[in-house]
Amino acid sequence: MTAEIDVTFRQATIEDLPALIALFADDPIGGHGDTTDSSALPLYASAFVAIEASPNDLLFVGVVSDEVVATAQVTFITSLTGRGTKRMVIEAVQTRSDMRGKGIGAKLIQHCLDVARERDIALVQLTSNAKRQDAHRFYERLGFEKSHSGFKMRLAPAST
Repeated sequence: MTAEIDVTFRQATIEDLPALIALFADDPIGGHGDTTDSSALPLYASAFVAIEASPNDLLFVGVVSDEVVATAQVTFITSLTGRGTKRMVIEAVQTRSDMRGKGIGAKLIQHCLDVARERDIALVQLTSNAKRQDAHRFYERLGFEKSHSGFKMRLAPAST
């Protein structure tokens, strides 16, 4: 049995940005083009400021021994369907590769669910890359059910 890892969760700060970028850049499946190249830092910083300023977004980090080892972003939306159902969307879930399998991801998702309950959210949803079969089993163990197929379309930014 793996020893229990002492992890704490808090909202991310701008000082966490390098660690967050490293988590995303280390993801071979995500395919988002994340990089630790310093030339991309202004893009990440701009996105962080927008997330931090949004009343409908929270960016969490999981910290072990003063190091950021996990993250998740949650977005709150209200839908007309379901008679105005309040929803939480969980995105960008990452655990540092050397910290996987230690229960940190499960605790991170539980933290997100606790926040959802505090905000009277009726439905929590997330998407996971079709290639991430281990992640799918992980989410199912936590009580999520496969109920939809997701689709994405990449658009060129208007500024290019």
